[in-house]
Amino acid sequence: MDIREIQNLIKFVAKSGATEVKLEMDDFKITIKTTEAGAAEASYFQHYPAAQPMQPMMQPVAAPSTPAPATPSTPVAAPAEDNSKYITIKSPMIGTLYRKPAPDKAPFVEVGATISKGDPVCVIEAMKLFNEIEAEISGKIVKILVDDMSPVEFDQPLFLVDPS
Repeated sequence: MDIREIQNLIKFVAKSGATEVKLEMDDFKITIKTTEAGAAEASYFQHYPAAQPMQPMMQPVAAPSTPAPATPSTPVAAPAEDNSKYITIKSPMIGTLYRKPAPDKAPFVEVGATISKGDPVCVIEAMKLFNEIEAEISGKIVKILVDDMSPVEFDQPLFLVDPS
């Protein structure tokens, strides 16, 4: 199954109204889940025969949380961030975000950098394909919300841009 077939399957599932579809074949497994808004996410696993049997992975178990002691309700003089005036650049796909075009190169953008519409801001690798993400607006980078080489989800905020 190639990337176009997977993308078409995701679109079909999103339009069909199904909440979850699992497809398993000999060499791969794909799970597509839709959200309330109709957006679809896909998990794709390619199976390659292993030379040695793999050991089962242990899943970490979360310790039961105890309620935190109540704090006095005195007002704290912490400045509240007003991000409503900024525009968010979001991830158009699931993958791994790279802030640099190559390991030995400088990052595409830094905080304070001025960008124009169409300028590359990062690269997202998905299934061995590197997709250059371009700015949809012009402005100044105010905050970088994701670290280099971090996994990102569909529609995850990546950068805050001041359009003024």
